[in-house]
Amino acid sequence: MVITMKMVMDDKAIEAIVFMLMELQDRENVNLPLYEQQLREADIAIQNLLNAIQQGILTKSTKGRLEELEAAKEELEARIACEKLAKPKISAEFMTFWLHRFRKLDVRQKAHRKMLIDTFINAIFLYDDKMVITFNYKEGTDTVTFDDLKASSAAGKTGSDLDCLTAPKEPNSLDAVG
Repeated sequence: MVITMKMVMDDKAIEAIVFMLMELQDRENVNLPLYEQQLREADIAIQNLLNAIQQGILTKSTKGRLEELEAAKEELEARIACEKLAKPKISAEFMTFWLHRFRKLDVRQKAHRKMLIDTFINAIFLYDDKMVITFNYKEGTDTVTFDDLKASSAAGKTGSDLDCLTAPKEPNSLDAVG
């Protein structure tokens, strides 16, 4: 809880989170860049055909090809619109604003602690000598299991650089979690 609130209060951490979310958002939609590239290619082909027609090269095949390209362009524009509606891109400014709202939470209130945990924490694993916290990074993410954690550790993925923190000094500080 304390670590999560420290991250929410740290401007550099917020910047890093927003940067990673923007990258993730760009990587998640593989169709949109493909459709946009195909639309650019269709526009170039249409322009080339129009240039040929202006130079007097007009045949049945150029007219047919132009109609095909214009139909393909309309279809690609519709696909692009559908992709943008299905997963609208969220601006970095909105993400920053949204994360800053959590700075106003009072972790002494149970409802506020619950909101913080439900939003950011995916799973917590307690060991004798350490605690592993996994955070959510997108909606609909499955809960991380202990087997997932073991597989990640076996693959050499240590995750956060926060493993240098020691155990809480107060014996009842874990009671503040929930």
